[in-house]
Amino acid sequence: MTLFILGIYIYYWDTPVVKANNRTVSFILLTSILLSFLCVFLFLGRPVDMTCMLRQVSFGVFFSIAVSSVLAKTVTVCIAFKATKPGSYWRKWATIKVSNTLLLICSSVQFMMCVIWLSLSPPYQEYDMYSLPGKIIIQCNEGSMIGFYSMLGYMGFLAAVSFLLAFMVRTLPDSFNEAKYITFSMLVFCSVWIAMIPAYLSTRGKYMVAVEIFTILTSNAGLLTCIFFPKCYIMLLKPELNTRKEICSRK
Repeated sequence: MTLFILGIYIYYWDTPVVKANNRTVSFILLTSILLSFLCVFLFLGRPVDMTCMLRQVSFGVFFSIAVSSVLAKTVTVCIAFKATKPGSYWRKWATIKVSNTLLLICSSVQFMMCVIWLSLSPPYQEYDMYSLPGKIIIQCNEGSMIGFYSMLGYMGFLAAVSFLLAFMVRTLPDSFNEAKYITFSMLVFCSVWIAMIPAYLSTRGKYMVAVEIFTILTSNAGLLTCIFFPKCYIMLLKPELNTRKEICSRK
């Protein structure tokens, strides 16, 4: 489904709906969602040291890029609305460079945190011989729990900031209504991860992995559905709305 939507965006690359709110960030968001879906395969099967190191770091980095892209889109909406006022100070900030720079900085912070985590105390394979009598559970030890929860906490911080900004500007005119979609997507994202925490901490072995896989798939599906489905609906089924004149008339 992600590849299908990515193909639609490439096919309609020069149309107003795709151009609105930085199409480069939209492309990066779709790519990071696709990679987040694919990193689920690292959680399947018997864990070894390499997959233990890659699976948490890969989903952390890809998810942070996705959430940073959503945050960049949200900031773009906020600046675009403020810049419409005559003589606004925000006009000089209403550029693509601002959102691209924000995306780069936010995702780079998570990347550096993961590099430090892997350098100091990386995840590794371990044998749990005490949880179930008579059985040995082969699982991944996250190494530094500070590194693991710092990664999750930073990702949650980005999601919370994006949700709050989108919620505050959700009542903007229709031409800026992507804030509504972002609000719903971040609401789904935050709800899923908040519900995941007690379930993750109360399970062991393969059930813990299943909880994390379900959380990754659900939150990715929430981002994909809430942000991109409405635009795909316009491009495929309502092409008469995909014109500059129509978008400008909805301000």
